[in-house]
Amino acid sequence: MLLFGDIGIDDTAALIYARLHREIEIVGLVADYGNVSREVAVANILYLMKLFNFPKGIPVILGAEVPLTGEQPTYFPEIHGEHGLGPIILNEDYDLKTENFLEIVNIIKKYKDELIIVNIGRLTSLATMFIFYKELMKNVKEFYIMGGAFGVPGNITTVAEANFHGDPFAVNIVLTYATNVTIIPLNATQKAIVTPGMVDYIDHFGKAKIFKPLMEYCTRFYQERDPTLLGSPLHDALTLMAIINPDMFTYESYPVTVVDKLDGPERGQSIAETRPYENIKNGQKTHRIAFDINYEKFFHDFLSVMTGHQANSELK
Repeated sequence: MLLFGDIGIDDTAALIYARLHREIEIVGLVADYGNVSREVAVANILYLMKLFNFPKGIPVILGAEVPLTGEQPTYFPEIHGEHGLGPIILNEDYDLKTENFLEIVNIIKKYKDELIIVNIGRLTSLATMFIFYKELMKNVKEFYIMGGAFGVPGNITTVAEANFHGDPFAVNIVLTYATNVTIIPLNATQKAIVTPGMVDYIDHFGKAKIFKPLMEYCTRFYQERDPTLLGSPLHDALTLMAIINPDMFTYESYPVTVVDKLDGPERGQSIAETRPYENIKNGQKTHRIAFDINYEKFFHDFLSVMTGHQANSELK
């Protein structure tokens, strides 16, 4: 797996999950702007790699600093904290070598037809690869993308999810050229709730260091915004879980476009063409979209991986 991420709290949960999962091999990490600046994303990756003793030799690659729109990014410290790790402030300089963006080319060539790309941040860097290396990108086995909101409220505007809103031009480039794409939108991720009881259970086993303070920080934000929520949704971790848990999701396939206006309330809105007669007539490319999850399977898989023990259903 090659991961593109803007390393905030839910990205961190995804990285921890990947590190603890026996079946996932991380072959590269691309640091992008999004939840935080690219510079902070790099520092967070290096901190997590050291804290969780990642295998040596995994390249950390400098991704995009700004979107294709040319705008300056907006960051979200109220959700992820000033430095993307909630209450955790890094006081150490992590002077690990970072790789040039073109290292992605080497990774794709090395793992030809076996590589899975997971994009859990803005899609600028991934779109750039299609602009420069369209033929090479055909060697990627699958793409999993966290983004979009199909007929459900967005989390950045009424109709738009943050990753698609942040660079809608990039999303349309990726969806135009990529094949074997799975989109994990808010329809599914908003249901991937981790409760305080689950957090305490994970913390008890001590494998997922720093997970509890991160989740407590994030949960406070979500519950202040919506007191009915029982915990915090794990958008990015759920996207990672999809690569090895296909039966956890309810999928449908449709053509997808994203409104790429710079201004207006509809910017970043993801639209699935659900009319079958239009799809047949136009022969449009379709993408697999997760519209629902089996929460029971999410619950057991996430807790089992994060603790190394079978989960207790009474924790929900």
